[in-house]
Amino acid sequence: MIQSTKNIPTPVRETIKFLESELTFELNHYAYRADAAITIQKGETVILATVSTGEQDIESNFLPLSVEYIEKLYAGGIISSSRFLKREARPSDDAVLKARQIDHAIRSLFPKNWRKPVAVIITVLAYDGENDPEQLSVIGASTALMLSSVPFHGPSASIKVGLDQTDQLVWGPKVSQEEHLKMDMVISVVGERILNVEGWADETDESIMSKVMEESVTNIQPMLEFQTKLAEKYGRQKLEYSEKSAPMELVDRVERDYSEQITRALLNREERIGLINSAKADLASKLNEELAATGGKANTNDIETAVEYVARKLMRAMVLDKEQRTSGRALNEVRELKIEVGVLPRVHGSAVFTRGITQSLSVLTLGSMRMAQKLESFEGEDQKRFMHHYASPGFSYGSAERYQYFPGRREIGHGNIGENALRRIIPSEAEFPYTIRVSSEIMSSNGSTSMAATCAACLALLDGGVKLKGLVAGIALGLVTNDADVTQYKILTDMEDVEDFYGDMDFKVTGTKNGITAIQLDNKLKGIPVKILQEALGRSKEARLEILVEMAKVISEPRASLSTYAPKIEIVKINPERIGELIGPGGKNIKRILEACENKVEIDIQDNGDIYVLAVNEEYRKRALDLIGEVTAEAEIGMTYTGTVGKIADYGMFVDVSANISGLVHVSELAEGFIKDVRDLFNEGDRVRVKVVARDDLGRLKLSVKQADPA
Repeated sequence: MIQSTKNIPTPVRETIKFLESELTFELNHYAYRADAAITIQKGETVILATVSTGEQDIESNFLPLSVEYIEKLYAGGIISSSRFLKREARPSDDAVLKARQIDHAIRSLFPKNWRKPVAVIITVLAYDGENDPEQLSVIGASTALMLSSVPFHGPSASIKVGLDQTDQLVWGPKVSQEEHLKMDMVISVVGERILNVEGWADETDESIMSKVMEESVTNIQPMLEFQTKLAEKYGRQKLEYSEKSAPMELVDRVERDYSEQITRALLNREERIGLINSAKADLASKLNEELAATGGKANTNDIETAVEYVARKLMRAMVLDKEQRTSGRALNEVRELKIEVGVLPRVHGSAVFTRGITQSLSVLTLGSMRMAQKLESFEGEDQKRFMHHYASPGFSYGSAERYQYFPGRREIGHGNIGENALRRIIPSEAEFPYTIRVSSEIMSSNGSTSMAATCAACLALLDGGVKLKGLVAGIALGLVTNDADVTQYKILTDMEDVEDFYGDMDFKVTGTKNGITAIQLDNKLKGIPVKILQEALGRSKEARLEILVEMAKVISEPRASLSTYAPKIEIVKINPERIGELIGPGGKNIKRILEACENKVEIDIQDNGDIYVLAVNEEYRKRALDLIGEVTAEAEIGMTYTGTVGKIADYGMFVDVSANISGLVHVSELAEGFIKDVRDLFNEGDRVRVKVVARDDLGRLKLSVKQADPA
């Protein structure tokens, strides 16, 4: 006997037409024990968004939020191509970037003092190849949070927008449209403010980006209203929380006793950490003395919060009231620059970009197209020929932490904006058939490292002889607002670390002299008004153009030739029907060619018959080309070749030039005069020059020795 289903929740469905497409939201179908769970379906793409909440506060000074974007291969009907590992393992860089983008669209909407762990997980359950699940992910995360018991100050939602070849905006583009776009941006919105911007552009003008921001806010409103109605109908009761950040008497004491020391710390970068930590330690010591009689002990979290609160307040007052920055710069002033190229021997290209004490060393490596990164997801297999990898080891910011061999979300995200910044500026595969990797090593960190890495990466590419379409530079802009009135604000050009830490946004913009190539926005407010971002775009352009001038003074054009140590490519074209003959049975012919070149060449065979031959050494490259020619050459009447004598008969001998060129030399074509025995002149295995003189009715070649070499 089976119990009745009265205890199983009844699924609920709601639909909305959003950007000309129908989205179906379903509750109470999956994940009953999660705080909230919802699926969203668009076409035949389905995502599951879940929120789980811990019961106890944790002792920390940060929001304990984790966000994951899970790509299951089954969503696209795919089994991993790996022979040894068939289940999903580490997330792809793409999945990490999507999780990071979701995080940026919701993190600032939690209460500042919320300390219960929250896990937001987006799982792609089905993918139809046309409707990108990324476009549903922020909507799913926000809706689940609105339905959960977490006091989330949403709703938020994201919208994807592209720019087609006629400069028309494409809202919510299909996957099949994306490869034809000149811009691809994801904009996240709360109310009438922007939370996050992420994407790339093909030198798009600031006026277009300004329009995109305005229209994104307008177009996304129906989705925000829909989420609010869902929460009103089906949402759980919200948990209570304390608005108090730290005991006010403690904050008052820090302001009274340590404001001068904290101000000195803010204005003195070298001693900043020491002075701040000294204030915390001194206050803790005094509180422990005062509480000793009652057996009490100072709350280090409260001390930490109070000191940081006062430091934040003092830094923001300097900027808002006096337009004074901790570095002494003007609000729109870029730090001093030092630019170097060709700094390392042996590598294929290198550059150092230093802005203030933020410094990136970027190194270029070129390889064959076989070195392109293979990608596998529920969309199938793909490859990437341009990679920008970012690393910021502990020594770059003075830490003695253990070296991290695997990149975290920050490293992947910072590498991605550099990749986005340059992706439409590097030459196409047809123009430059190389795999391109740029590694940006942060040598010193004091804010805006990702923008330094982007500048250095561009310079390293030029130093390596890569024919870019233009110079690319990047700048990060900060923001300080009045906590009570966001309309009172100051924008900070070329933001430093302390301005990032105590400020309200990190707005990274890269581009050429012609327009924007990438944007990445993170904010700590409940969204940034569009007006502020539009002004910031103008400020970013001013700074970018200044930096581009300085970069051009050092290197403005790619080197005339590739590095001596970079592999050189020569391309030969063969009949695609001859590819099998070039490879040979079991790869016999290719192996023979590689062995003849002492395995110091790479041969990439394209399906269209293009053969890429790469080698650092020119002699080996030419040898490989000659051998490929021997295997793939097709006989031409009147041409002369060198071949090997094969079978000898009374009526002549057969000569093999290549797999495609072999034929009979009749005894009358061996030499002038009467030849009694072919072996009087030639033996099997001899090398001999022959001329192709004709084809018989069956297409067989007729060869001649005496016409090729009368001597």
